[in-house]
Amino acid sequence: MYERKIPLNLNCGLDLVGEVLYGKWKIRLLWFINEGIQRPSDLQRKIPDASRRVLNVQLKELEEHELVTKKIYPVVPPKVEYSLTDFGKTLIPVILALGDWGDQHEERLRSLILKSEGISSAE
Repeated sequence: MYERKIPLNLNCGLDLVGEVLYGKWKIRLLWFINEGIQRPSDLQRKIPDASRRVLNVQLKELEEHELVTKKIYPVVPPKVEYSLTDFGKTLIPVILALGDWGDQHEERLRSLILKSEGISSAE
């Protein structure tokens, strides 16, 4: 069984949000599910850098945190679809605001990220 190395810190809203949204692909998964992309294979195509296993783990965590629901259709082969819960829909304006901020500061952020990776922005 998994044992956490660092104890949970849930003392403020930022800690809670971090715990629920921590994961490289969770914000993108929520965004794409909100756009209507619900099947795991479609999500995999939208996020090709993520392994199927990691996407499944993060989808399961989003489901456990009641941000998405999973519907399994009784057909062969099994058909699975994800949708946002009402609770999950409340995150969409926050994600949109973060995306807008990133768009507004795109050049600066890209330059800073490349610099921290030791890559010249002229490359």
